[in-house]
Amino acid sequence: MPSAGGMIAYCGLNCQTCPIYLATGEEDPEAQMRMRAEIARVCNKQYSLDYEPGDISDCDGCRSEEGQIFSACRDCPIRDCARQKQLENCAYCDEYACQKLETFFASESGARAHLDELRKDIQ
Repeated sequence: MPSAGGMIAYCGLNCQTCPIYLATGEEDPEAQMRMRAEIARVCNKQYSLDYEPGDISDCDGCRSEEGQIFSACRDCPIRDCARQKQLENCAYCDEYACQKLETFFASESGARAHLDELRKDIQ
């Protein structure tokens, strides 16, 4: 049975709409490379990174136990914290919304909306 969070990442992003997750599932190599180039462009602009298309690795979602995880997600402090606390995602945390999340929400407001909706269901 799927969990209440479905494919909602620890931080609140929806993995099923994440461009990196979608590129992982793309079967056409040329389309996948175009997707990765666009992802790198957006990451560089939005997060001041220096990614090339080849830096965009496959990802099966950051909550994946045995699958592939995008390097930025693997090293994410929000993910590390939620995993240490053995939480499905941050909506289940007694410290919601911590400073790490507040900082993240400043650039990803949709993530807050997902977690806020989940919190309604668990309270």
